[in-house]
Amino acid sequence: MSRKSSHRDDAAAAKSHVSSESGGPLPSVPDHLDLADVLDALPEAVYTTDINGLITFYNKAAAVFWGIEPQLGHSEFCGSWKLYWPDGTPLPHDQCPMAIALKEQRPIRGLEAIAERPDGTRIRFLAFPSPIFNANGTMIGAVNMLVDLTEQTKADEAALRHDAIVESSDDAIIAKDLMGRIINWNKGAQRLFGYTAEEAIGKPIAMLIPQDRANEEPGILERIRRGERIEHYETIRRRKDGSLVEISLSISPIRNKQGFIVGAAKIARDITERRQAEEQKNLLIREMDHRVKNLFTLASSVVVLSARTATTSAGLASAISERLNALARAHTLTIPYGARKQQPTTLHTLINTILAPYATGHSESRAVVTGPDISIAGNAVTSFALLLHEFATNAAKYGALSIPEGRLDVSCSNIGDFFTIDWNESNGPPIECEPKASGFGTFLAKATVRGHLDGEIFRDWKPDGLSLRLTFPAKSLQET
Repeated sequence: MSRKSSHRDDAAAAKSHVSSESGGPLPSVPDHLDLADVLDALPEAVYTTDINGLITFYNKAAAVFWGIEPQLGHSEFCGSWKLYWPDGTPLPHDQCPMAIALKEQRPIRGLEAIAERPDGTRIRFLAFPSPIFNANGTMIGAVNMLVDLTEQTKADEAALRHDAIVESSDDAIIAKDLMGRIINWNKGAQRLFGYTAEEAIGKPIAMLIPQDRANEEPGILERIRRGERIEHYETIRRRKDGSLVEISLSISPIRNKQGFIVGAAKIARDITERRQAEEQKNLLIREMDHRVKNLFTLASSVVVLSARTATTSAGLASAISERLNALARAHTLTIPYGARKQQPTTLHTLINTILAPYATGHSESRAVVTGPDISIAGNAVTSFALLLHEFATNAAKYGALSIPEGRLDVSCSNIGDFFTIDWNESNGPPIECEPKASGFGTFLAKATVRGHLDGEIFRDWKPDGLSLRLTFPAKSLQET
């Protein structure tokens, strides 16, 4: 017997007496329509059983749903290969929703279960079994409709993934309706703006907008109503504590199932660190440009001033090379490793760096630096380094550092707002008189001590060595 002919016999006997959930009869099927054909055309899985639970009819959708065609009159309660409860535990066929409806002779509405096909795939579904009674009120079987929840399951899983992504995002993700009221608020928004979801949801988005930017929101909502997206809109918003934060906004319309725009979704990203990085980069570029120009200017001065005292091209090249090398050694002191910002060096460190080639290699150092130290930064480092190099070079050529017995003492003192450096050479070659010619050191001293540091320099040509005194405002060493 075919599944259709079997159902026709049942339908003929009870087509006017199929019980509804309320107990009343369902409308009769017109004579020109066959009930089995109607059921077969339904998109949902529908099947019937006799009072013992043996399947007497199933439509095409049921066969597709089960992935198998059950044997009429033999398969019981449900045509699925296996059944499970929603938590994954096995569900015997004689305990399934259809079995309950037959046993208790009452409809079951929307009981959830899982059907497994022979190929191993599983389908979540809702069952709606109802007993069928004849004209005498005697139960003659039952009909069941199975609603496939596959698409809903996918939607639920997608929603869960979406919610997890939204909640775990470092960015603030906010949804609002077309009236500007907040309807969704993730943890990123709480971290950025300080409000909890309970404090924010239902409130106007305007609570985040500073007064001087109040005109932004109406324009944003108008663009959203037109269906526009707003990408990377940089602005300023106000936190719960009243502080302001620079953000980048991306805003998209939210549409309902009918395609109508019902709100807007915002992603707000804190760009404070990016702004700071850009400012730092620009500052470094300007500083590098400033330093490069200064070094070129200083190098040019070295060449010009060296040429005034040089007698041969070899001597000129040697003098320029030594002076530029001194500048290079001093310049390395202004570039600390691993630091984000330039840190000032100290005067003692600079002096020792310049004197290192002349004051080492002996059991007792011939050059000693004493007294208080002071920080030195910016242009003062390179200018001072060049000046000290000239003093050291002259001492090595003509003064105390030119013979093994010679000694150099550099003492520092700080009185009030002024700093003093005393350069004293001793045990050097005898000095008969003060040199009459002015060399590079003389020109450099005027440019550095008097011009750049706003100080004074004094020289005393003693018989056993030169003495120098440099006095200048202490603050001039920190100026860039």
